[in-house]
Amino acid sequence: MKYRSDKYGNQISILGYGCMRFTTKGGKIDYEKAEKEILTAYEAGVNYYDTAYVYSGSEALLGEVLEKNNLRDKVNIATKLPQYMIKNKEDMEKYFSEELKRLRTDHVDYYLMHMLSDVKSWERLTKLGIQDWIKEKKESGQIRQIGFSYHGNSDTFCKLIDSYDWDFCMIQYNYLDENSQAGKTGLEYAKSKGIPVNIMEPLRGGRLVNNLPEKAKRLFEKYEMKRTPAEWAFRWLWNQKGIMCVLSGMNSVEMIEENTKNASTAEIGEFTEKDEKLLKDVVSAINEKMKVPCTGCRYCMPCPQKVDIPGTFSAYNKYYTDGKFVALKEYLMCTAMRKDTTSASNCIECGKCEIHCPQGIEIRKELKNARKKLEGPIYFIAKKVVHKIFKY
Repeated sequence: MKYRSDKYGNQISILGYGCMRFTTKGGKIDYEKAEKEILTAYEAGVNYYDTAYVYSGSEALLGEVLEKNNLRDKVNIATKLPQYMIKNKEDMEKYFSEELKRLRTDHVDYYLMHMLSDVKSWERLTKLGIQDWIKEKKESGQIRQIGFSYHGNSDTFCKLIDSYDWDFCMIQYNYLDENSQAGKTGLEYAKSKGIPVNIMEPLRGGRLVNNLPEKAKRLFEKYEMKRTPAEWAFRWLWNQKGIMCVLSGMNSVEMIEENTKNASTAEIGEFTEKDEKLLKDVVSAINEKMKVPCTGCRYCMPCPQKVDIPGTFSAYNKYYTDGKFVALKEYLMCTAMRKDTTSASNCIECGKCEIHCPQGIEIRKELKNARKKLEGPIYFIAKKVVHKIFKY
């Protein structure tokens, strides 16, 4: 297993165990199977285990397995505060104490603000006393390092990075999402600030393994370097500086063995120009059904009406490449999970964006098309629920 340093020099396995998708049986996590998988990963060198308050049964399962096998002090636990459920400082203590109890521990190694969506969300938490609370927990040793997980555009991500002295952060990132969400821009900005980045969704929920078009599969099969699609996806991430740990929701021993084997040989800078071209060709094959040829360059931004144009087009394209559910989920996260929404419906057709688009996209026209597909009743109901939960 290869390891990389966190902000303070601690060695973290480049492959982390994502504990959101343990196998269930009869509506409950299959304890024996999950225990075997966790132990297999530990024996192969994985020392980073990521869970969250809202992952049903996950914290309790992880805590029990680590305690039973005397592993707590040999691994790092990362879990998350459901910041969207916080109404006062007492709530911070309530949820954190419950997490410690579930995890059967007296401290959390890496603690994240779960799904921190924008700066205003952080400002709301700050007014409730979150910074003083974090300081207290770090001084007592109950929280070792503090970070946040994020879904949204790169502009907001960079502002969040600057809003506090973070120890680390986590973003969705893979070779298909290089220029969407926080993306390469966010990764590079965090790196410039000395903040290590952990990665979620390296396989885009399995999309980069199980649902590749035939053309993409043939490109991998014909290439001189024989690797599985999953290995290509992981190695593309491990090839980059600034990435500390890539999380994988591994739910089979075979998957763990494959991923840990690859994580034992991966190096920064190992990709050749031909390797990079292969993945660009694979992306092109995946995106042949795209409706808008947006590259995510962001020359159209900022929009005077705060429309997240690249984020909207990314979700709109996913409507045709990944399906309606995936598209609506991303659109909701990128446009509605913030106090000031960045929806396509904000557009007043001023046309300023089109002047700067190097692809010559008819942005106003395509925003209308995206709005028709993405802003139906489901979106507005979900948006209303989100704003109620987040107290916007």
